[in-house]
This record gives sequence, structure tokens and C-alpha cells, in this order.
Amino acid sequence: MIPLIPSLFLHIIFIAVVVNGNNDTIYAILKDHGLPMGLLPKGITRFDFDNTGRFEVHLDQACNAQFESVLHYDMNVSGTLSYGKIGELSGISAQELFLWFQVKGVWVDVPSSGVIHFDVGLVYKQYPLSMFETPKDCMVVADSAFADSIRDGNLLAEAIAKRQSANLRYEIDQESLGRYQM
Repeated sequence: MIPLIPSLFLHIIFIAVVVNGNNDTIYAILKDHGLPMGLLPKGITRFDFDNTGRFEVHLDQACNAQFESVLHYDMNVSGTLSYGKIGELSGISAQELFLWFQVKGVWVDVPSSGVIHFDVGLVYKQYPLSMFETPKDCMVVADSAFADSIRDGNLLAEAIAKRQSANLRYEIDQESLGRYQM
């Protein structure tokens, strides 16, 4: 009777390993869902994944990874996986010029196309799929530095808007002055 208990225990462990298969890392789960492993950076300390496709990954600190443009990863990144797609994504931002945009989703239409799409709200960015083949090193960035860069981007956008408004006001003043001089 006693040898039966250790044998039963070993069978349960074997079944758990077989059921989990090679999904022991979030990178393997991405690959199993037709997505490149490099969508998430190195340094993931813990992840959760459920049978609905919902996932959450945890990093020790917020960080930036350099691709064609810079991607910022918050300490927690979450979304919903389906084959070739991540929806309801939160925790990743992409830098374009001086501005940061929240990445809301990622998808691969046809893997043979070699293109991956990022939904950043107003537009969709396309990148070569090959850029995301392997997880990148992620440079730690203080949350205040990231907030400062967002603030700086907003200040730049505000300054451009003010300059355009001032130019328009100047043009209107010149037109009005020209009418009075006639």
C-alpha cells in the first residue's frame, strides 16, 4: 500500500508536465500562438496565463527596449492572446518622434508576409517580424524619467500648436492691416 502513494504522486506530476507541455515560459506561449517571442523583453520575473487567453507578465522594473523605435514596458503588461494576435493590451508604449503612444494591440496577418502590426490608437504601425524574433535586453528606466519624456512630448506638441496659432493670428492681422491701408 505504501509504494502506491509515491507511484500515484509521480503519475500526477507526470500528467501535470504533459498537460503544461512546453508552455513553461511566456515566450513559448507566444510562439504557440503564432507570435514572435521578442514581443516581450528579457527579465520577466513571473507570468500568469489562463485558459481564456488572458495573460499578465511582471518585470522587476519598467524598462525600454530598442527596436526600429523604442518600446516602453511597464512593470506589468497584460492582454488577451488568440492565434496571431494580442488584444486588450496594456503596459506597452511606443515612441514615435518625440511622442509616446499606448500600444493597444498587436497582430500578425500572415506569418509569411514578414510583417507585424501595432495598434497605437490613431494609426497602425508595421514593423518587420524579424525584429521581434528573440527577446531584447531592456534598459531600466525610472518611471519619473518616462513621465518626464511624456510631459516633454506633450510640451512640444503644445508649443507647436501655440506657434501655429500665433502664425495664423499674424496672417489674419496682416490681412486686416492690408484692408485698412487700401
